[in-house]
Amino acid sequence: MRIASLAAVLLLAACQMAPPASEPEPDACNASGWMWLVGEPVDVVAASTFPAPMRVIGPGDAVTMDYLPNRLNVSYNEAGIVTDVYCG
Repeated sequence: MRIASLAAVLLLAACQMAPPASEPEPDACNASGWMWLVGEPVDVVAASTFPAPMRVIGPGDAVTMDYLPNRLNVSYNEAGIVTDVYCG
């Protein structure tokens, strides 16, 4: 009986939910410091020096879905204008 009880307790312990992951810092990549790029031609991005890691994302570009809170992302539209700067 004790072995069955112990087995039940161990099974229940294994089923417990993991604690929720902590929320990443919303501006870990300092995107707020680069918001001045929004509305600028994407050529301005090429002429700027950014902290690593960073990526420039154009319309239709394939990008990975991995989330890196310290990575700066710069998106631009079909007209070559920067539309968004964000972390991830």
